[in-house]
Amino acid sequence: MTPFSLPPGYARIQRVQSFQELVATPFVDGVNALCWERPLAGDFGEVVRLLGAGEGIRPLDAAGLRALPVSAAGGVAVDAMLADLRLLQAHDLDPVLNCIDGYPRDEEPGPVVTDVFSFHADSAPVEASTYLCTYYGPASEGLRNDEAVRRVDLPATRAELLKLYGGADDADFRIYLNELCYDLHYAPAAGARPFSFGLGNFWRIAVDWPGSPVPPCVHRAPATGPGDPPRLLLIS
Repeated sequence: MTPFSLPPGYARIQRVQSFQELVATPFVDGVNALCWERPLAGDFGEVVRLLGAGEGIRPLDAAGLRALPVSAAGGVAVDAMLADLRLLQAHDLDPVLNCIDGYPRDEEPGPVVTDVFSFHADSAPVEASTYLCTYYGPASEGLRNDEAVRRVDLPATRAELLKLYGGADDADFRIYLNELCYDLHYAPAAGARPFSFGLGNFWRIAVDWPGSPVPPCVHRAPATGPGDPPRLLLIS
């Protein structure tokens, strides 16, 4: 498993020691990300190899994973992923376990790219959190809030968006930005140092919801290229 190092001088991430702490610890005092750092045994790479080649995002279920002809180490990996799945389900969440060979890209022309490779915040109409764990492949990445700039607040980008909108920079324009999720995407500030969520670590991160006491955690799917291994990702 990949060790996780807290970004130096950054107080928005808090380590916890158990799943119960992960779900029960409130986001207060500016903390907007909780990390249960843990060493996971098992051969997750074997699971990926036995799943074979694929395209896009492939949902995995218990029956399919149990049917794989895994070794003892592969079986330990399968057990670990299914145990995490059950933990989230037991808390009335709807997690999905995926083997990700690639994500769709935002191919629409425009000044703000809105796919998962862009640093972004998740959003919800009511209080909610995002849970995630990368077991294999490139891990998710985070960006310190003080090193993130909303793309819609960059003068050149905002001018382009106003031109597309065809109206004034007013309340209706802000509704337009929100409806198209433009206001959820961020650019790294000069000198920004994105950090890895690491492998095997179970995260709960804050999302953008009305009344949230903390800012959302800015994150993205890792940039991948030809030859990179698929990801095993649990997310809710």
